[in-house]
Amino acid sequence: MKKAECKISDAEWIVMKVLWEEAPLTSAMIVEAVSSNKNWSPKTIHSLISRLVKKGALGVNKEKSLYEYYPLVDKRDCMLDETRSFIQKVYDGSIHLMLANFIKEEKISEKEIEELERLLNKKNNK
Repeated sequence: MKKAECKISDAEWIVMKVLWEEAPLTSAMIVEAVSSNKNWSPKTIHSLISRLVKKGALGVNKEKSLYEYYPLVDKRDCMLDETRSFIQKVYDGSIHLMLANFIKEEKISEKEIEELERLLNKKNNK
């Protein structure tokens, strides 16, 4: 999979998650998977698939009688791009402000605190 900047909408994320879970899939299979969670028409889902192909996020195998779609972008790369975009938009790029806000406002379990400490220690020891 290529590393690419992932500029996909919230609705497109739902389609991508289906394909990151299992690929390749036909459009009918994607419609079935998405429809199990969302009350969207098949036409809407087909439009999302087409947009993702145009954006270069999905590839399509046209060699079979039914086209099969597969991701061209890595899920982890897209998650990182979305995270960076969110931090920039909401916190003016400050990870410190974001973390401080979450730590102050959200309930964090002892296990989550230990995991955060482990990650910070690992990052600090590099």
